[in-house]
Amino acid sequence: MRINKYISHNSRYSRREADALIEEGQVSIDKQIVKDFGYDVQEGDRVFVKGKLIKESKELTLIVYNKPKGTLVTKKDDRGRTTIYHKLPGKFRHFVPVGRLDYASEGILLLTDSPEVATALMESSLDRTYNLKIDKPISAEMITAMKEGLILDDARAGAHEKSKIYAMEFAPFAGFEVRNEGKNFSKLRVTITEGKNRELRRFFAHFEAKVLDLKRVSFGGIDLNNLPTNKTRYFTRREYDDVHQFMKRRKANAQAAVYNEANEKKQLEKNEREKKYQKKKFNKKD
Repeated sequence: MRINKYISHNSRYSRREADALIEEGQVSIDKQIVKDFGYDVQEGDRVFVKGKLIKESKELTLIVYNKPKGTLVTKKDDRGRTTIYHKLPGKFRHFVPVGRLDYASEGILLLTDSPEVATALMESSLDRTYNLKIDKPISAEMITAMKEGLILDDARAGAHEKSKIYAMEFAPFAGFEVRNEGKNFSKLRVTITEGKNRELRRFFAHFEAKVLDLKRVSFGGIDLNNLPTNKTRYFTRREYDDVHQFMKRRKANAQAAVYNEANEKKQLEKNEREKKYQKKKFNKKD
């Protein structure tokens, strides 16, 4: 893990603040000042900031947070806007969010003190369920795209103005339900299995529909339920068990993939040797 990320994940400092501390010579590893911003922290490294040891958290803690609108999922904003870390209790300052919810969106956001778990959950295909409202009735084209998926060469509509992501592929929705519909609006509950940048806003913008409200109500079977806005709760024992099982499956799948790749490589090499042998044998007959 890069040193700025390591510091950010295990202390109250943001990555930008960690970079500044490195530049100032305030970061050291085993009494050696670190000046390399790209240094990867190795097992056994003892990282100090301003002479104080950064303690790496070993126990897994996860919380559910009901993110309010008008907050950014980042540690620090150059424009001085409110972030979730302004709202969260100080004891969660070093927690890592599982993915993002944009500034205007609200709802369930998982946070953890384990960067490994945060990354695993974020990259997973676990269900994400949203309640949303758009400014027009649902069309047949929207329904078809929700069922079959959508590929856009230009998906900038609905994106942040500074986004550098143009093309985007939208997988078929895992589920959707039109809950209310009027002349100038539709309310839906949709479930998707990805967490791409402003995915739902881009999807509906393709059909010239603006998302007026967006609230995530569930992530990977963890439900928001009646948790008040801007409040947190710890995972239940069942939820912790589910995460541990998920991480075990992920590790087992990764190991199986490595094993299968190695076997496939061996088989290809064996086939190649056999081809060469047969060719050599054939040439000898001639």
